[in-house]
Amino acid sequence: MDFIFMFTRADQTVQDCLEVFDVVVSAGVKHMGFKDVGVSFDTLVELNRRIKDAGATSYLEVVSTTPEACLNSARAARDIGVDCVMGGTDAAGILSVLDGSGIGYLPFPGRPIGHPTALGGTATDVEADCRKFESLGCSGVDLLAYRATEADPLELVKAARRATQGTLVVAGSVDSPDRIRALAEAGANAFTVGSAAFDGSFSPRKGALASQLGDILEAAA
Repeated sequence: MDFIFMFTRADQTVQDCLEVFDVVVSAGVKHMGFKDVGVSFDTLVELNRRIKDAGATSYLEVVSTTPEACLNSARAARDIGVDCVMGGTDAAGILSVLDGSGIGYLPFPGRPIGHPTALGGTATDVEADCRKFESLGCSGVDLLAYRATEADPLELVKAARRATQGTLVVAGSVDSPDRIRALAEAGANAFTVGSAAFDGSFSPRKGALASQLGDILEAAA
């Protein structure tokens, strides 16, 4: 599976993301993302430039909570020039903003609520959303499986896999090798890790960010 490192902690881009970047590149990470909150627009532009110059794929995950704010985030993502936008639920609206840009889009299935984001909705809801998103032409989905409040996380992953042929990314609270293995078995293509790397909870006996990243890459492989 692909490991998408998020320059985020508690659903915000960390203020020293540009300093952290060198550690992430040196670890061999090829997919990197950030949220549209926590740092200035200019910082995100520079971070994205460095990601692309390193030959990696860049992602912006939308965490805005209102429809208009989500569309504004999509407009920002287009201006920044990321490779892929993740998050949001107004798939038709965001696809319209991204039309012609070549930027992929992975919306949230289910019922995302709050910040940090939790996920309401059943496996049936997720499956229906994924079918709808695929019919609209989305590249896949961004599933907050381990943030679920009403359903078993792996049942949500399986439901999403049944309903989409696109990329299935699982985001949020992927904090152990066991969870990565379980996601792979359930059909996920990729996962994100941010806070668990920064706070050392992925590998609790190791202190350096580089060590956390190395262990996550090993688990993904």
